[in-house]
Amino acid sequence: MRRRSFLGLTATGVLTPAVARAQAPARTRWVHTWTSMPQLCEPGNMPPPPFTQDGVVLADATLRQTIRVTAGGRRMRLWFSNAFGGAVLPITAVTVALPADGRAGVSAIQPATRRRVTFNGRSSADIPKGALIVSDPLDFALKPGSNLTVTAYLARGQASNDITSHPGSRTTSHLLAGNHTEAVDLPGATRADHWYFLSGIEVLSAVPAVVVIGDSLTDGRGSTTNGNDRWPDQLFDRVRGEVAVLNQAAGGNRVLNDGLGPNVLARLDRDLLAQSGVRWLILFEGVNDIGTAATTEAAQKQVADDLIRAYQQIVERAHAHDIEVFGATLTPFGTSFYDEGFREEARQTVNRWIRTSKRFDAVLDFDAAVRDPASPRRLLPAADVGDHLHLTPAGYRLLAQAVPLRLFR
Repeated sequence: MRRRSFLGLTATGVLTPAVARAQAPARTRWVHTWTSMPQLCEPGNMPPPPFTQDGVVLADATLRQTIRVTAGGRRMRLWFSNAFGGAVLPITAVTVALPADGRAGVSAIQPATRRRVTFNGRSSADIPKGALIVSDPLDFALKPGSNLTVTAYLARGQASNDITSHPGSRTTSHLLAGNHTEAVDLPGATRADHWYFLSGIEVLSAVPAVVVIGDSLTDGRGSTTNGNDRWPDQLFDRVRGEVAVLNQAAGGNRVLNDGLGPNVLARLDRDLLAQSGVRWLILFEGVNDIGTAATTEAAQKQVADDLIRAYQQIVERAHAHDIEVFGATLTPFGTSFYDEGFREEARQTVNRWIRTSKRFDAVLDFDAAVRDPASPRRLLPAADVGDHLHLTPAGYRLLAQAVPLRLFR
């Protein structure tokens, strides 16, 4: 059992009477203010023609993307990932700016804010297969909750049809032939609701970070494109300025086996432990493991047992890095395409363990937050996007409100 010096917590995440740990003075250091989980881009999510050709992607092309930061600072640096690329990723030039009117998903920028990004003093960088690169620090003032535009140009393109992306951006990116990194706008650009290559932004800050590991319910299926109303976004709206909220989720992701993106046990080092300034982890994943396992009683008992063992491994590995772990119960999926056989029994087994095992530093009862009291196997009608599995923005708000803010103090 890990020796804990933080406040005692009940199984529902409520603080118990205990002696508070002494808080070290806040210090400024690099902390991630935004992340996206890198994964291999599926064929249907590749940049549309002519930006994807046989054996090369984004040759002589500009890619403009917007992201929303969750911690402010006056200096920042960018992370570009080639984790799943099939060849060297050659980045020719990068600029950053504030988007027009501060909005997400727009192609225009505020020209007075435009700055060039360098890598080891150079404007270009070649990122080897499987690697990432961190830019030089850049003086650039960011406020918590502000949107940032990142524009990259690839002269040669990436010589492979395996590239690194985050398909579930719920944010519009813009592609245009030629080098337009300095352009105020990109008229005629092709739109794509995906992120490519960019995997993180850091700022110098004294604010701590919480990483959220999850699947499509955290990646935001059912949320508003360019609306930033996934539940981690709405959690940020509650802790604005006090905590950086880092969304490391992907639709279709699983804890035990690869799905869309590597399984959680395999990606924990990159998506949690390698992130800067992290103090807490929220773990909200497992429904796809249950939903893709066979519906028989034996298979569902096995997947429930395997999930519980995996959660324990994740807690142990996070605790070894002094990261506290908050476990979230799995939300209902009654009458969805997952509602067959003994899957509901497996969900209940997993949730019972999350609530009662005392292995987590706190429990977030997301199941209780969005289930229908009249039919607890189902989502609240107002929270259900229509497939009886994913949530509306109002449903995601209920999840965000189910996180006690005192956990971050």
